[in-house]
Amino acid sequence: MKNSITIFLQQGNPKENQKTIKRFNESELVKEIILLSSDEKFSSFENVKVVNCKSFKSSEAIKLIAKYSSTDYTLIIKSEKAVKPGQFCLDRFYQVALNTNASMVYSDYLEEEKGKPIPHPVIDYQEGSLRDDFDFGELLFIKTEFLKKIAGNQNGDLKFAGLYNLRLQLSQLGNLYRIPEYLYTIESAEEIGTEDKHFSYVDPKNREVQIEMEKVVTQHLMDIGAYVHPPFKEIDLSLAKDFEFEASVIIPVRNRVKTIGDAIESVLKQKTNFKFNLIIIDNHSTDGTGELIASFAKKDQRLIHFIPDRNDLGIGGCWNAGVHNEKCGKFAVQLDSDDIYKDENTLQTIVDTFHKEKCAMVIGSYQITDFNLKELPPGLIDHKEWSDDNGPNNALRINGLGAPRAFYTPVLRDIKIPNVSYGEDYSAGLAISRQYKIGRIYHSLYMCRRWEGNSDSQLDIVRINANNVYKDRIRTFELLARKKMNHKTNRI
Repeated sequence: MKNSITIFLQQGNPKENQKTIKRFNESELVKEIILLSSDEKFSSFENVKVVNCKSFKSSEAIKLIAKYSSTDYTLIIKSEKAVKPGQFCLDRFYQVALNTNASMVYSDYLEEEKGKPIPHPVIDYQEGSLRDDFDFGELLFIKTEFLKKIAGNQNGDLKFAGLYNLRLQLSQLGNLYRIPEYLYTIESAEEIGTEDKHFSYVDPKNREVQIEMEKVVTQHLMDIGAYVHPPFKEIDLSLAKDFEFEASVIIPVRNRVKTIGDAIESVLKQKTNFKFNLIIIDNHSTDGTGELIASFAKKDQRLIHFIPDRNDLGIGGCWNAGVHNEKCGKFAVQLDSDDIYKDENTLQTIVDTFHKEKCAMVIGSYQITDFNLKELPPGLIDHKEWSDDNGPNNALRINGLGAPRAFYTPVLRDIKIPNVSYGEDYSAGLAISRQYKIGRIYHSLYMCRRWEGNSDSQLDIVRINANNVYKDRIRTFELLARKKMNHKTNRI
């Protein structure tokens, strides 16, 4: 049991590094601590080996860690802040890893805030936990045998996706287990000057980063039999003859009296060469929203004000009610009750794309604004990482597909939408992308307004974790469906 762990950490502020090193060196389980530094002139701490490495998240770093680890287990410390191990922290990691034969274990942790420890629970890993920003915490406890195998088989040079590739490959070799215990604390960092920070985190919007991450997840999907590839099905629109309306805008709403009027007006002013309507699913509003919708409906017969009999509907359930309404058009187009279309041409642009691309779903681009339509960072969200041939695979890595979303109604009626209020659209989009062609529009169609009443504003860690668990579960369902489809058709 002694000398069973080699620890690797990245160079940061020397004072923070020294605290971490001193604390972990107290455990008899630790054989050696190795610091990866991008500074070739960096002088070592006492009892610490320094290895030069340009980037801690690169494949170069993974190969060096595999090379220098000489123990059964390897601990990678990602944090540049000081880490305080809890009581028998390493013993617990070691016991669980040994008893389960896991490829990697990780745990919940505490974050120090003004001297007070704040719980930071993480979530269990699933087969569909493919997001490159999955939160494992700051300590990764890895079986060295698997680490060396992965490093030995790794081809190419990854500048940013080395750690991402490592954990995907580890998931192929064994289980990744979360220990639901707070095994360590990340301390409040002292002020770190730029001269001391040698490994800066990469901006996730950086295109080069996105390309690497997509490359890694695509290979993983190929390895496990879940990769999908063209040709994707096109829609024969000539078969859809029984629709009175070409398109319907669907707005689920509950208690949005402050914003629903703007949303309605942005739809009714649309200029099109086809017949369209607006279906609002009023989910039993109590703040005057229903009365406001009714006042618009009296003035314009294109507005259908529908109050469901059911009282158990989330956003997805409301969408189902709208899509299955007999007045729903051939294309069902999304608009949230908080938001507005950018101009009067949005609906025409979306429908034109359906006809041009013969696709089952169209996804546009949107701008983030405040309530008064002043643009907020990051501005335009266009998801240009999408490609027609590989977008459906990369969709399993990213956390959303974009907006506004529009669907070919017969396909959506067949698939149906989960009756939840988070991730429902993502689930439908993944299911469609498994087989059907998806059209994209990369200029702004939609103003997504951020304000204090948004349903996604100021979420706490518990709610964020619950949302992430659900989206990972959606990915798991989709991953299994793709494996089954490929097995039946021998596409892999």
